[in-house]
Amino acid sequence: MNPPVTAVIALGSNLDDPEAHVRRGFADLAVLPGTWVTARSHLYRTAPVGYADQPAFVNACARVDTRLAPRALLEGLLDIERRHGRVRDIPNGPRTLDLDIVLYGGAVIDEPGLTVPHPRAHERAFVLAPLVDVWPEATIPGHGSARVLLQRTGSIGVQRL
Repeated sequence: MNPPVTAVIALGSNLDDPEAHVRRGFADLAVLPGTWVTARSHLYRTAPVGYADQPAFVNACARVDTRLAPRALLEGLLDIERRHGRVRDIPNGPRTLDLDIVLYGGAVIDEPGLTVPHPRAHERAFVLAPLVDVWPEATIPGHGSARVLLQRTGSIGVQRL
């Protein structure tokens, strides 16, 4: 059996009671096989990025210990999204629940459909603020300390709920 790896999952929602989707998302992560939620961030209200004509988001992060391999973890996350009614019709568009692997230990993975660390996490305060909540000493491979990156990006448009 594989030893557990510490990973960080970003959660986001802006449709159909976003706070409830994110809170249920935390609970859904806790029942993934071989996975334990060890920390939950505060919830943050954030402005949309990219496609701007949509409601504000609620974002958060969960720190987990998991025995799932990265691809199996991703498949579990996609299954949770489907159960929350996630539809992917507009890139960066509105969604009931979005789950992304931000970090998987110190791994760097670049495969079709799976990139870890998340390719834009280091420049997005809506990921960095909750990441620092759950893992203050986190390092994003290739970019450095999450705390320092958050200080650089600032937290304009990110409001703690």
